[in-house]
Amino acid sequence: MNSLPVAIRTVRWMVRDTFRQSLASKLFWVMLGMSAFCTVFCLGMRVDTPGERERNPNEIRDFHRPGIDPSDAEVQKAREEGIPPAGGRMSLGFGLFELDVPRFKADAVKFFQLRLAGIVADTAGVLLALLWTGGFLPTFLEPNAVTVLLAKPAARWALVIGKYLGVVLFVALHAVLFVGGTWAGIGVATGVWDATYWYAVPLLVINFAVFYAFSAFLAVWTRSTVVAVFGTLLFWVMCWAMNFAHHHAVGLEVPGVTPASSALVEVGYWALPKPLDMSGIFFDAMNAGTHTEPIRELEAVKEKGKFHPELSVLSSLAFAVVILGIAVYEFRKTDY
Repeated sequence: MNSLPVAIRTVRWMVRDTFRQSLASKLFWVMLGMSAFCTVFCLGMRVDTPGERERNPNEIRDFHRPGIDPSDAEVQKAREEGIPPAGGRMSLGFGLFELDVPRFKADAVKFFQLRLAGIVADTAGVLLALLWTGGFLPTFLEPNAVTVLLAKPAARWALVIGKYLGVVLFVALHAVLFVGGTWAGIGVATGVWDATYWYAVPLLVINFAVFYAFSAFLAVWTRSTVVAVFGTLLFWVMCWAMNFAHHHAVGLEVPGVTPASSALVEVGYWALPKPLDMSGIFFDAMNAGTHTEPIRELEAVKEKGKFHPELSVLSSLAFAVVILGIAVYEFRKTDY
């Protein structure tokens, strides 16, 4: 019997089964409803920038980030040089919220998109997705469910990989729906269609896929939804702390750091996923430097030439491959 076609069919069946499971548990509709809510919220966005003019390509925009104190020395310097102050207003949710924005509508829209993708999607969205999908694998691995599949001529690795890919594709679909819906809502409401916002989709999917690999490992190892969910959330916090600590130590050259601790931080940084770097890559892709306050540690590492986004993504994906391989090995030797 040719085992490869059987394995491919098994993976395809597990992907379909994951979507069936999401429909049966109503999770598909919950996530779709959240995307629809955010899209409607974006449709209620209004930006008023009186006196907007054509932007000078050499114009300094840092002085007009929302939230800067008008008495700030840099703002005073900008006024002395003839740069007009920000005077725009943004209304969100059909008038539920209002805030000051830069004098250019495109800047105001980008400012909002950065918060929407960086906070709502990249942080809260990924964590909620890990929380809500954390029970998919433990439920599948219950003896009364998985023994039926194990009785068929299907490789165990195909079952785990198929379920993992099913969940990742499920989240990828909803990432596209969320980004596409909010992008269209903002575009219809303001007339600004910033295509760089779509960079959020691949980065969100990669970020989720890396941490869900760890969730799959916990699910196979313990068969516990509680351990898979909360263990992954704690692991995310640990990875974020390691990522931040590395950039703080390398970029700011903290006194008192011994060579041994420095080497330990360096190994931990490269061995673990890097959620802070993923956010930084997205902000760079959207040219966010003039629209939001940068993370000091990340900027310091960049200035020293020690930030390597490609290696950061590749090493995070390598972690996912290794930990998923361990999960497959654990499942293959588990007795049912």
